[in-house]
Amino acid sequence: MPELPEVEVVRRGLAGWVTGRTIAAAEVLHPRAVRRHVAGAGDFAGRLAGRTVAAPRRRGKYLWLPLAEDGGPAEAVLAHLGMSGQLLVGDPGREREKHLRVRALFDDGGHDLRFVDQRTFGHLMLTEMVPDPFGAGLVPAPISHIAADPLEDAFDEEAFIGALRRKRTGIKRALLDQSLISGVGNIYADEALWRARLHWARPSDSLTRAEAARVLEAAREVMGAALAVGGTSFDSLYVNVNGESGYFERSLEAYGRRGEPCRRCGTPIHREEFMNRSSYSCPTCQKRPRRV
Repeated sequence: MPELPEVEVVRRGLAGWVTGRTIAAAEVLHPRAVRRHVAGAGDFAGRLAGRTVAAPRRRGKYLWLPLAEDGGPAEAVLAHLGMSGQLLVGDPGREREKHLRVRALFDDGGHDLRFVDQRTFGHLMLTEMVPDPFGAGLVPAPISHIAADPLEDAFDEEAFIGALRRKRTGIKRALLDQSLISGVGNIYADEALWRARLHWARPSDSLTRAEAARVLEAAREVMGAALAVGGTSFDSLYVNVNGESGYFERSLEAYGRRGEPCRRCGTPIHREEFMNRSSYSCPTCQKRPRRV
C-alpha cells in the first residue's frame, strides 16, 4: 500500500496539472470507487461539474483536491489509493485503462484526470472541510481525527515524542498508529527503525527522549530519501501521475531483504511475523528487547 512518500509524489505530480482548472464533467465507471460517497455515484459526478480545483493537499496517506466554493460549505475530493489506486493525467483521447473507475474532464480540453484501481480497495469521495485540530487551516472531515504527519509544518515534534514515550506498546505498533503520527506504514517503519538501530518490539515507554527523537529523525530521513527518487514501487501498481514507477526499492536497508546481509554489519536480515504482516530487522544492529 502506498505510504506517505508515494502519496506525496502523486500530490506533487497532480499540482502542476489540475490546480486552477475547472471540471467540465465527471464520470463514474465503477460505483465501488465512490462507495464512501453516501449519496451515490450520480451525485458525486454531478456535484463536480463546474467546480474549480485548488492546489492538491495531503496528510499521511490521504490526499485531497480542494474545490472552489460555490456558495455552500468548503468541500474537497478526498482520495485514498488503497492497494493499487492510481491518479493519472494524460491526453483525454487516449485509450481507456482496463481498470478505469472514475474520469474527470476539464473545460479547457486539456489533459484529463483518471482514477484507475485494479483491486478496488481505494476510493474517492466528495466531503465537507472542517477546521484542522492541528491548526493547518481546513481538512476533510473524514480524516480530521488522524494526526499530522512528520513532514508537515503542523507536526508537533515535542508532543509526538512525549506521546510515544507514554504509549504502552511496541514501537512499531506506535509508528503505525495514525492517531499518533500519520503516513508511516510497514515499509518505512522498518526502514526508520533500522536507521535508529532499534528493534520493532522495543516497548515505546522504555525509550529515552534521545531514542524517541532518533526514531522521528530516521523516519523523516528515510521518507525524504524515498521522495527524492519517486517513492517505492514493488510492482506496476504504484505509479506517479505520468505512469512512472519510483526507485526507492533499490535503497531499502531492511524491508524485504530477508537473508541478505545487513549493509552495516553483514548479519543476514531477519524476518518476523507482525500483525499479519512482516517485520524486517538486523539481529545484530537491532537487538530484540528482553521485555516485549
